[in-house]
Amino acid sequence: MIRLVFALVPALWVVAIAIIAVQNATPVSFRLLTLQSIEIPFGVLLAFCAAAGMLAAALVLLVLGGNPLRPSRRQKQRSEP
Repeated sequence: MIRLVFALVPALWVVAIAIIAVQNATPVSFRLLTLQSIEIPFGVLLAFCAAAGMLAAALVLLVLGGNPLRPSRRQKQRSEP
């Protein structure tokens, strides 16, 4: 069941990004401090940001050694009598 939830969350994000991208085709430019990007459609910028966020979360899980589908050692020790 939990694997289904983990598969549905990115799928819903992709659908939401597609809907927003179609509705907002106006070009925007991204500013970070003094840097400014070229003008790209809002949906493309949103897709890049969502992908960067997913990659960052995956890297954090990789570095911390966590697996959200498997209980940790501490949780196993607590459940044992």
